Amino acid sequence: MPEPVPSRVVVIGDALIDEIRDAGGVRELVGGAALNVAVGLTRLGIPATLIAMVGADAAGDHIRTYLHDHGVQLLASEAPLGSSRAIVTRGADGEPSYRFNEAAQGRSIRYSDAEKEALAQADAVVVSCFPFDNGAEVDALLDAVGDRPLIVDPNPRTGMMRDRADLAEGFLRVAAGARAIKIGSDDAEILADGDLPALGERLRDNGAEIILMTAGAAGAALRAPGWEVSRPIATLPGAIVDTVGAGDATLAALVAGLVGGVPETEGAAGSLLERIMEVAAATCRGEGGLLRTPESLLASPMDRIAT
Repeated sequence: MPEPVPSRVVVIGDALIDEIRDAGGVRELVGGAALNVAVGLTRLGIPATLIAMVGADAAGDHIRTYLHDHGVQLLASEAPLGSSRAIVTRGADGEPSYRFNEAAQGRSIRYSDAEKEALAQADAVVVSCFPFDNGAEVDALLDAVGDRPLIVDPNPRTGMMRDRADLAEGFLRVAAGARAIKIGSDDAEILADGDLPALGERLRDNGAEIILMTAGAAGAALRAPGWEVSRPIATLPGAIVDTVGAGDATLAALVAGLVGGVPETEGAAGSLLERIMEVAAATCRGEGGLLRTPESLLASPMDRIAT
């Protein structure tokens, strides 16, 4: 009997360089919400293609090499202003703040024959940190995706946002009838005046099948017709090093858990949410947005280098 073919997921959104500035100096890491999700999926055994704007410059070469090394196929949109970059600094509470360059603020996705073919063959399409406040971009996205199952994370960045009302409208258009939506407290601040439960209800009324709501240290809830479960943050060995990428790891773990089908029972949903929280907690045990699993924390140093 032949081995089952893993589901292929297409991720649409951002790819950039995170320029991290802190007491340790200045470091550059490959990042971007959509890129982190695509890489995270491959690390969870799900083949992934990333559709994003990447420049023909040194930063773009760095991004391309990183994706190649992690087994992610890149379908790059032209970047007239070069590759996107985020300047990341940390406040007194340790939380990161972002300042984006002109390329990131003017990001745009194009769908040629290659992108459309990849989307047509995808088992699911994930959208994260997309320019939802640009109506033309939303129209092009919906036209290209067609009837593929959608999993959406608004992941709005105020430094990229043009108009709050337009962003909410565009996000709701894309989210209508989606297979799953991930939203967090930060999203609710921009989209629902901080009311995360109200945003979840609005998305449910808008036709979303599954809604994952994350509330930082307060844990997370996963709901669908017929069940709702909640879990606290996972406790794992080691200190929290960096929360950057935790939300992206959460989304990747959700997508990986749904490729085999939607949980039909509260118990199955609870098990999925526990796994999601463990992956998020493990990712916080290292710097940057690279997804980590609890299993990788137990690996030997040489094994970690290999993976």
